[in-house]
Amino acid sequence: MATEVLMPRQGQSVESCIIIGWNVKEGDTVTEGQPLCEVETDKATFEVEATASGTVLGIFYPDDADVEVLKVIAAIGEPGEDISALRPAEAAAAAPAPAAPVAEEPKVEAVAAPVTPVAASAGSTGKASPRAKKLAQKKGVDVSTLAGTGPQGRVIERDVAAAQAVVVTPAAQAKAQAEGLTVPDTGTGLGGRVTLADLMSVAPEDVAEVIATMDFSGAVTEIPVKGVRKVVAGRMQASLQNTAQLTLNSSVDARSILGYRKKCKAAPEEAGVGGITINDVVLYATVKTLMEFPELNAHMMGSKIVQFENVHLGVAVDTPRGLMVPVVRYANAMTLKQLSAETKRLAKACIDGTVDPDALTGGTFTVTNLGAMGIESFTPVLNAPEVGILGVCAIQPKPVMKGSDVEFVPHMGLSFTFDHCAADGAPAARFCASLRNKLAAFELTLAG
Repeated sequence: MATEVLMPRQGQSVESCIIIGWNVKEGDTVTEGQPLCEVETDKATFEVEATASGTVLGIFYPDDADVEVLKVIAAIGEPGEDISALRPAEAAAAAPAPAAPVAEEPKVEAVAAPVTPVAASAGSTGKASPRAKKLAQKKGVDVSTLAGTGPQGRVIERDVAAAQAVVVTPAAQAKAQAEGLTVPDTGTGLGGRVTLADLMSVAPEDVAEVIATMDFSGAVTEIPVKGVRKVVAGRMQASLQNTAQLTLNSSVDARSILGYRKKCKAAPEEAGVGGITINDVVLYATVKTLMEFPELNAHMMGSKIVQFENVHLGVAVDTPRGLMVPVVRYANAMTLKQLSAETKRLAKACIDGTVDPDALTGGTFTVTNLGAMGIESFTPVLNAPEVGILGVCAIQPKPVMKGSDVEFVPHMGLSFTFDHCAADGAPAARFCASLRNKLAAFELTLAG
């Protein structure tokens, strides 16, 4: 009897996954545990493994299909077996179909020109995913009018994103009408308004045509943007477009944390503190500081700011697949040892590719550390809707006046980015000052 391969449930918050690409084709022989395809959620990518050894009798969804969790995506068995009973009813709809006639583009109106999403079905089914409903409410889009591209015509997040209104300035609208220019989906003006400058910009397709005529010496490699890279790119771009980010750079006397780290390394093994790192120390001090500044342990949600009683700390992790940010839940309730252990557990799961997708959501503040690479200062990008992100930099000697003499003291750089829509510069600067005080006398912070 043929064995079904299901789209796995990658955490309780994941309702569907997009198939990035298949590693096998129908008729291939596979072994149990062999990766069949790679799928992505809105947070990470994962491999779907064969549930049995045998021949791939059917692949029910193509690349780029958005498939609900626990749906059958493939079948494995002996050649000639009947798999019609395993094939999902909507799987045929997911296969590429002849292109439908495209309606004439609406002319640019005085205020806004709606963008029509590419529909997978003839009309709206009235069904929408929770994420789609949430985005629709934020963007003011009526989901009942949209034709969904999800399973069974369900409206998903990308359908709502494609349907939001394009606001055009009067000057840009007049130029677009007079010269027959295409209005971009979003602009660089206030609130995403399309301005004259946006219409005058060189379109990406025009750039591609120019590049195609150039003669580049040497080999050229094209790398598709997908998986974690695609997820990170989308989130970073959205963060910069939708927030007013400002970065404050400062440094802190690192002698206290370096001395404490030295004591931990020299401590007896049974003390269990030998693995505590400088990064763990910074995380602990950051959590303590956030408890004093709830306005920075918050989310900016458009018309409201949501502050959190507890700190759920996101920690940026460099993995072979790209950047991931697991979240340490209730970090404010942990000791330094507990915080260190949980951070290492989550980082290892990210690197091994076994992290639960639910562990990549729900952060209230993020810390990212580039100090090990020798970076002295940088501009961290907000993990929106979070209000703040702390960048940890390298430890470098800094000249400090001591009387009439100059002493070189090790200092660690700190780069703090915050959303100026949610917080002003003075509170952000006070947060940095308090954090520096806690790090400069870390053993006193532990005693507090």
